[in-house]
Amino acid sequence: MEKLDRDAGDKYRHAMNGITYKDAGVDIDAGEEMVERIKPAVGRTMRPEVMSNVGGFASLVAIPKGYDEPLLVSGTDGVGTKLKIAFELDKHQTIGIDLVAMCANDVLAVGAEPLFFLDYYACSELSPKAGAAVVEGIAEGCVRAGAALVGGETAELPGFYQKGEYDLAGFVVGVVEKSKIIDGSKTVPGDVVIGIASSGLHSNGYSLARKVVEKSGVSLTSVPDGLDVSLGDALLVPTRIYVKPVLACIKALEVKSVAHITGGGLLENIPRTLPKGLGVALENNWYVPPVFNWLAKQGPVAPRECMRTFNMGIGMTIVVSADDAAKAIEVLQENGESASVIGKVRTVSDGDARVIIEGI
Repeated sequence: MEKLDRDAGDKYRHAMNGITYKDAGVDIDAGEEMVERIKPAVGRTMRPEVMSNVGGFASLVAIPKGYDEPLLVSGTDGVGTKLKIAFELDKHQTIGIDLVAMCANDVLAVGAEPLFFLDYYACSELSPKAGAAVVEGIAEGCVRAGAALVGGETAELPGFYQKGEYDLAGFVVGVVEKSKIIDGSKTVPGDVVIGIASSGLHSNGYSLARKVVEKSGVSLTSVPDGLDVSLGDALLVPTRIYVKPVLACIKALEVKSVAHITGGGLLENIPRTLPKGLGVALENNWYVPPVFNWLAKQGPVAPRECMRTFNMGIGMTIVVSADDAAKAIEVLQENGESASVIGKVRTVSDGDARVIIEGI
């Protein structure tokens, strides 16, 4: 009888207090805890142009001084199914770097300096620890890109995502002087293509990569032949952020074209930055990280399919005159990048392949 009385009392109190947001699956306190966790990391990214603090409804950012005709440049992207690798390994510290990289490298392709960044983090049940790890990675990416992390949105959507999983989107705004926009229009036959090394898959081709891993039966925690780290670690290496080295190159000489090598690989991304009637011949002379060779062999994945899916070791290309090639490589190397001449610009006719790669 006593137990029945207690149950009746619990029901009475619940009826009096009503159902809560937490009962529905949204924990406001967890959200507040996450905000407190990320404040130090976000503080590292601030620029003098930022005029508001994290936590408000909107962010105020001034255009940097020194521009005569500043144009704002925007970009947005996500990380894609690389997230599945992070979920399986429960490693969330670097996935935010990928998010920033995919956006910042895109606006860099027109010569823009990233100014500020916002993120969207959505999950079914918020884990302040995992969420903070993601945002700390985003902050690190912003430091590498020179962008301020001025805000974002954390959305807890019960029943919408699988438990323990989340999705990410990023949004960057950059600035470029109107007279210094890089659009490829100055490119001419005989100019050279400089390839800047990637760190691995970056954030593209993971649906194919995961299919190969599944087919192989190899555990993400094992170290396959040909790799010196676990397969999972090789697949989680964060995307390189090329902003500071390439902006230094743009400042030092005339860069005619910049291509961020994302989905579609070298075959589809380089032509996006070239005028009609021009293409490139690539020498296939660069270093290819071992993870690509492992994926190609295990698939098997044909060479051309690899080239149109993965970056195959080249995360960004720039086009400069032949006379400027040595200087461009010097500047990139001084700023920590591995770079080399990988091809030349050529004239193409309608119907011709705009990118040819030796041996492919």
